[in-house]
Amino acid sequence: MGLPALEFSDCYVDSPQFRERLKSHELELEKTNKFIKELIKDGKALIQALKNLSTAKRKFAESLNEFKFQCIGDAETDDEICIAKSLQEFAGVLQNLEDERTRMIENANDVLISPLERFRKEQIGAAKEAKKKYDKETEKYCTVLEKHLSLSAKKKEAHLHEADNQVDIVRQHFYEVSLEYVFKVQEVQERKMFEFVEPLLAFLQGLFTYYHHGYELAKDFNHFKTDLTISIQNTRNRFESTRSEVECLMKKMKENPHEHKSISPNTMEGYLFVQEKRSFVSTWVKYYCIYHREPKRMTMMLFDQKSGAKNVRSSESFTLKSCTRRKTDSIEKRFCFDIEAVDRPGVITMQALSEEDRRLWMEAMDGREPVLYLRHQKFLLHSNMIGFILRAFHMLGTAVIRNGIFCSVSQHQQQMQNFRPEMCLYTVRLDSHSQANSSKTPTVHAEQKEMCFSFATAHSLASSFSVFLELDNPEARVAEIHSIVHRLPEKNRQMLELLMKHLAKVASHHQQNLMTVANLGVVFGPTLLRPQEETVAAIMDIKFQNIVIEILIENHERARALYACKAEHDSELSFIAGTIFENVHPSREPGWLEGTLDGKTGLIPENYVEFV
Repeated sequence: MGLPALEFSDCYVDSPQFRERLKSHELELEKTNKFIKELIKDGKALIQALKNLSTAKRKFAESLNEFKFQCIGDAETDDEICIAKSLQEFAGVLQNLEDERTRMIENANDVLISPLERFRKEQIGAAKEAKKKYDKETEKYCTVLEKHLSLSAKKKEAHLHEADNQVDIVRQHFYEVSLEYVFKVQEVQERKMFEFVEPLLAFLQGLFTYYHHGYELAKDFNHFKTDLTISIQNTRNRFESTRSEVECLMKKMKENPHEHKSISPNTMEGYLFVQEKRSFVSTWVKYYCIYHREPKRMTMMLFDQKSGAKNVRSSESFTLKSCTRRKTDSIEKRFCFDIEAVDRPGVITMQALSEEDRRLWMEAMDGREPVLYLRHQKFLLHSNMIGFILRAFHMLGTAVIRNGIFCSVSQHQQQMQNFRPEMCLYTVRLDSHSQANSSKTPTVHAEQKEMCFSFATAHSLASSFSVFLELDNPEARVAEIHSIVHRLPEKNRQMLELLMKHLAKVASHHQQNLMTVANLGVVFGPTLLRPQEETVAAIMDIKFQNIVIEILIENHERARALYACKAEHDSELSFIAGTIFENVHPSREPGWLEGTLDGKTGLIPENYVEFV
């Protein structure tokens, strides 16, 4: 039930029913006044909360923007670069969103608080003032009327006539005030329908604008989000394979710590106890020592392993003159040896951590113990290895290509067991002497039956692959890989080409066998580009090895045009210099290759292109 209408004619009657209807309007105005007052209070609290939220989000965005990822190793993959800059992207989105929120907050006071306060003050406040005036005139009129009615009829006519005129004036003024009050009350009741609701609508529109801005930001961010999701998944997959490798290395080092100890032919470093004589008392002080073999330079640093603090002032360097092992009967300590320096007087007595540790120190410093030099082994593939791989692929057939690398091997297990790989694969070991005289027949170790797919004859080639990651252009990366691959021996390069061709066939059926190019990179990267030493740093580089294998698989049948050529027959392709061909392979026509360009397959002059 709504409020009853107030008729102007009722102002003259001023009946109890009129007063009841007027009272209901007054109560509604008071209720509206209290509601608007609370709404203004809540609105100010909301605006302040939005300001606090905006401040907190800006602080959060600043923290994201300031943090920088530090990856293990000297280079980063594209996925790691994408993940590393993701925090700055997040911060930019949040900052942009908060800039729009700030504009909304600044407008909120103008579109919400000020109009409500103005309506409450100018409209409801004016109605209250009109009520006060109406109540005052009502009391005045009633008092004058009661006083006038109490006059005696015996008064003079002139006096009574003047009193009647005075009452008429007061009555007329009362009616005017009553009319004005009724008009104001109904005006405010009508005004609140739009002047009260309109600011709320404007405030909500500001909110909608803010949320729409967030929606547009989300649409713009969607492309980066997709790339980031893929990068995160790729990084997670690489982490799983890397973690298993690191864990395996950790277990090996736990079982045989001495076999996996890193020994460099040029430097020796570790902890040694140095005898120091002070005031007729000898003390043994622990130093971390580094000896460089080539300049014969020894550096000693006083370092506390417990606190991790290094005393820079206690560092000392000198040039080694000689090293002599101390006999057990000449000193009460074990594992001791004496060294003399060129630029320091006296003899320095040092104690190693064990007999083996002393032997290594003395070998490094040309002491009396025999010196053993570590020789790097390099591997070459025998020519029969290629024949073996071809026969192996033929035995496995297309089932491996369609079902996966490992799925169908059991079907040919007996056939593979009857085939003897040691008859085709020989591992040739070249030391520094046989390598210099390559015309001599190398020693063949036929007892080694491992199938070695490594195509690098020098481990430095494998380490060279990290150079390509510094290149931002994908074509430049492919060109760098091309340069490195073509420095391999011919047989090794043929083996690589054969294997990449097979893996490309496997990847072409990835919807059946689930072996995508990325998955093949994870499987074959650590095998084909195995590092010389099994260290954590080398395992962390597996992610780069995987990327190299992906590039090799994706580009194994690509060629670049060196010169322009115009086709003379329908079976030939026309192209310009720099054109990239796909699926390039020898054709039946001598001197011609067959490749695909823009979906069309045709002949290409062999001397017009180079494989990439």
